[in-house]
Amino acid sequence: MSELFNVRLRTEDAPMTRDELVSAVREADVLVPTITDQIDAALLAQAGERLKLIALYGAGVDRLDVATARQRGILVSNTPGVVTDDTADMTLALILAVTRRIPEGLAAMQSGNWAGWAPTAFLGGRLSGRRLGILGMGRIGQAVARRAAAFGMQVHYHNRKRLRPEIEQSLDATYWDSLDQMVSRMDIISINCPHTPSTFHLMNARRLKLMKPSAVIVNTSRGEVIDENALTRGLRAGEIAGAGLDVFERGHEINPRLRQLPNVVLLPHMGSATLEGRIEMGEKVIINIKTFADGHRPPDQVVPSML
Repeated sequence: MSELFNVRLRTEDAPMTRDELVSAVREADVLVPTITDQIDAALLAQAGERLKLIALYGAGVDRLDVATARQRGILVSNTPGVVTDDTADMTLALILAVTRRIPEGLAAMQSGNWAGWAPTAFLGGRLSGRRLGILGMGRIGQAVARRAAAFGMQVHYHNRKRLRPEIEQSLDATYWDSLDQMVSRMDIISINCPHTPSTFHLMNARRLKLMKPSAVIVNTSRGEVIDENALTRGLRAGEIAGAGLDVFERGHEINPRLRQLPNVVLLPHMGSATLEGRIEMGEKVIINIKTFADGHRPPDQVVPSML
């Protein structure tokens, strides 16, 4: 970027403050925020006339008011498709970690308390034959489905729109029109849908109670899709067997009761954290900016109708 443009770089690997964001939108022609920066209507109202493109470093736009940006003549681009495989890999890692009790085994080894192999020690569950219900069958959901099939799992899904028959057949996936019915019959639920007004607390207290007591839930998408307090209550009461979470409803402010549960695996939003993925995201940002600077539509432009 520095070779191509006059760039003001933030060298700290930490979010910009609100005041820093205000200063940036007032002065810049192009803003490159990350998915954690809150680019709302109030911030956009303070944008200078020079700001014409917000080239998001990341795919999720739930913290960016795309509609208001468009109304102010500001285009928005993102970096879709880059971290599909990385996130799907982490989803399977969480499924394995929860069902095979990997963190408990690791803790025993690190504490020095392991007394040797025993027939009933650290008993988990076999993945083969289990029913996996995928909530959100976009790029990442489909990548999860392909990996799950390799483990011998039965793939089921609920999506805003049913997949085309040929895609459904290639994934050997069963569609459920009713999310309630799917949730009540699955052994594992994987959250792979974006956070939108319609998906906020989609897994609410009522739906979480529909899960089988032996079922587990994993989330590598957005924390707001699950009612975290209700999930914590269900896990504490033994109504849900376990959970694997890479994202949280309140960002990095995690329910302390959730941290204390032995049947929960918590990760620091690292589903997309591969060197390859980060480089590809940066390359997409540069392509979007360069294409826009050359007078063309950014290849990864986001429009409200897509959301």
